[in-house]
Amino acid sequence: MWFVVIYLWIINLLALLAIGLDKRRARARKRRIPERNLLWLAALGGSPGAILGRWMFRHKTRKRSYSVWMFLIAATQAGAFYLAIVRFPTGLK
Repeated sequence: MWFVVIYLWIINLLALLAIGLDKRRARARKRRIPERNLLWLAALGGSPGAILGRWMFRHKTRKRSYSVWMFLIAATQAGAFYLAIVRFPTGLK
């Protein structure tokens, strides 16, 4: 169980940092991190960190396709988490 918790902390931190780095590169007009990579970080469990990064850095908020994918990923993960709690309530302790 601790492995999962540590993994989620790391992937969310990576997603948050990637959003911040992409924002910094956008301001400096340097090569950017592809949206696909940012979405993969979210899909691998980093959606809370990616959403927090969007809010903190005010980044990728106007990109409709990115927003749709981000919130689809987050909703799917939230649903899976909910089902895991309902199905295995003692397994998450």
